[in-house]
Amino acid sequence: MVKVPLTLSAVSPLAFAVLATLAFAGTGCSKNEKPEERGSAPPPVVESAKPGACASGGGTVDDPVQGEFFVRTAGGYCLEPQGDTKTYGDRGKLTMDQVCTTAVDGECEVYKSYGLKRAVIVRYVDGGGGGGSVEVVLTTFGDPGGAYGMFTKRVIADADPADARAPKPITAGGAGALGNGRGYVWKGPYLAELTYLNEQESPEQITKSSAPVLTAIAEGLGGKLPGSADKPAAAQALPTANLVPNGIQYFPKEVLGIARLGAGAVGYYKDGTKRYRIVSLVRDDADVAKDAMKLLRQRPGTLPVAQLADEALHLTLQDAPDRPKSEYVVARKGTIIFGVGDEDLVVKPGEPAEKQGELRLSKDEKIARLRTWILAAAGVPAAPAADAGKR
Repeated sequence: MVKVPLTLSAVSPLAFAVLATLAFAGTGCSKNEKPEERGSAPPPVVESAKPGACASGGGTVDDPVQGEFFVRTAGGYCLEPQGDTKTYGDRGKLTMDQVCTTAVDGECEVYKSYGLKRAVIVRYVDGGGGGGSVEVVLTTFGDPGGAYGMFTKRVIADADPADARAPKPITAGGAGALGNGRGYVWKGPYLAELTYLNEQESPEQITKSSAPVLTAIAEGLGGKLPGSADKPAAAQALPTANLVPNGIQYFPKEVLGIARLGAGAVGYYKDGTKRYRIVSLVRDDADVAKDAMKLLRQRPGTLPVAQLADEALHLTLQDAPDRPKSEYVVARKGTIIFGVGDEDLVVKPGEPAEKQGELRLSKDEKIARLRTWILAAAGVPAAPAADAGKR
């Protein structure tokens, strides 16, 4: 459980920022969460800034390691003058263990599982005295894959990225997203999470007024973050046609929830009424890719698929007992493994076959599309079209 202070005066920037944005699987949007609650900002807990707070150009970030990553002003907001910068972990004022003990109870272990090494928490305030503030939590991970994985976890949040209320892409860093009162920026080993708060505004007003300032701060921060903007190889390999905006989730390990399967990306796709997912694994060596296929082949009910790439199989996966089963066709070409499967977020258990057919690709459709996708990803030229005059 998150430990919430009982009074406004007792709320530290760390406590409510971690409460709002350093939440893990237990606090993200679950499959049972009401749609209208997704991406909404947490209850406001910050005292309003006075008019003219940014007259001197804003405050500074007291952190010799990453202080220069933060813009002083953006979108009419500025770093809080005399603001208290919280730094944790590597070369920070406090230890990573203190993140766990001062703000959350156990949940930070999930962040650590992605390789969390450091955290910096700062606050921006409204220079016009409108009562708004933005908390920014900048986390540093051991490698870009861990940071990108955590970014996609926060954006997808176990929900459907094709939903109208899902976070929308913004141009910031290597990847950015804007939700209702929240923003996210990824680049290299860094993830920034932004939360807008204003105790003077209604939820509807927050939705409207938060977007410009969150976008401005995210763009400024994304422009200063060092490191590569290139996504992990498995995410880059995913086909772009019909990919839902921000519809990629990256797993640094155990993609598809399968132990020892290793890193991979899952893309969410929509083609008319059809919904599907594509899983992508990219290995440095063909033998390692073969081992991954061998691991999949050991799952109960898996069947071979003939004449598809170097090797292929058909298997059934199920996220949980109360979720519908998803059928996948998986193929390997050299070091690349692709699998195309059903989108279980749009199919209800026990739904009539006719309705499922409107939403899912058939096995033959999966095989046909998969053959094209995996050959393209492996750099194999498409076969020349047959001469129309020949019979």
